Amino acid sequence: MPTASSDVLTCTKLTKDFTDIWGRPTVRSLENLDLTVHRGEIFGLLGPNGAGKTTTIKLILGLIFPTSGSVRVLDTDPRDIAAKQKIGYLPEESYLHRFLNAEETLDFYGRLFDLPRDVRRKRAGELIERVGLKHARKRPLREYSKGMVRRVGLAQCLINDPEFILLDEPTSGMDPIGSREIKDLILDLKRQGKTVLLSSHLLADVEDVCDRVAMLYRGKLQLEGRVSDLLEAGDVTEIEVEGLSDEAIAEVKREAEKRGATKVGTHRRRERLETLFIDVVERERGK
Repeated sequence: MPTASSDVLTCTKLTKDFTDIWGRPTVRSLENLDLTVHRGEIFGLLGPNGAGKTTTIKLILGLIFPTSGSVRVLDTDPRDIAAKQKIGYLPEESYLHRFLNAEETLDFYGRLFDLPRDVRRKRAGELIERVGLKHARKRPLREYSKGMVRRVGLAQCLINDPEFILLDEPTSGMDPIGSREIKDLILDLKRQGKTVLLSSHLLADVEDVCDRVAMLYRGKLQLEGRVSDLLEAGDVTEIEVEGLSDEAIAEVKREAEKRGATKVGTHRRRERLETLFIDVVERERGK
């Protein structure tokens, strides 16, 4: 049953310190993180290596516990088994049994969720076709390329038909076509009403699919917002014109309309997400 809340994830002042064998804090991996992911959106979690992304994901999954603050997933504690039944997770590295084939792998994980046999078979077949592995469904995973293993991992994280899906570098090892197919699949999950948290170093992927993003650096939240708002260069306006001769392109919008332009559009110029990412990291390094 769907939860009543419009928020799938809420982190409040979330802090995580790692300690030595005597319990003394050695590293603060995350500090006072306030974060909310709304139902039905694709949310991007960004940051360089060591920024706190993996720590955040482990806290969301209930694999480690916060030093202070709180995290709520689907209106409950992330350690609650009921919450885990509604979550799908693709880790950065897919640790799958290499001697199994795709069908056997999905059946194995379906059994862990206690799915009936007919449901397991139906979902496994649908997911294998969905991730483009129908032709290789009987081959053992040890014969798969890295990109093919990622596809099986993605199918595995969807076998329980989760409400909330966490994807860590989902297009790692993919060629451009495979990457595009996975991004299309992620967008299709949104159309089905699923909520996706996407962590990736491939900023173009994040920019293509995410509604909102948050950027971490040295365990602290640096910025958060809608991708379209964050990338807008507010002091620059671009004019797009179709149907004009080379001589008329230089005219202003009013003159262009007088000359019979078939399309005149204006919008705020946007930066690339990669540029914004580098600017934030360089700013914080300089402090």
